[in-house]
Amino acid sequence: QVHLVESGGGAVQAGGSLRLSCVAAGTPNCIGWFRQTPGKEREAVANTIAGSASAVYADAVKGRFTISQDNTKNTVYLQMNSLKPEDTAMYYCAAETGPYCVRSITEYRYRGQGIQVTVSS
Repeated sequence: QVHLVESGGGAVQAGGSLRLSCVAAGTPNCIGWFRQTPGKEREAVANTIAGSASAVYADAVKGRFTISQDNTKNTVYLQMNSLKPEDTAMYYCAAETGPYCVRSITEYRYRGQGIQVTVSS
């Protein structure tokens, strides 16, 4: 079992920055973020293997978002820079264990409660 708690969302103007945090209780093998807006499907944002420096990003956020980990705090971060109105969504931290990591992050079994990010133009 993995329990995830997100923090750090909010409202910013276009061009601004936010940093999301996700504290994980348990031992996920892979972790990351996806987002969702009402009436739309979940969209993968970024994910990484626990303890790895490498990551996979959605094309829409490459060069603007960075996922990182602090293993001493069991925390994963999503640094979001140069935010755009189209980044407005509910952001979810998600994690998986073992072979289930081959799934898309949007299908990971363990998810946080979600946190709202609103970017105004």
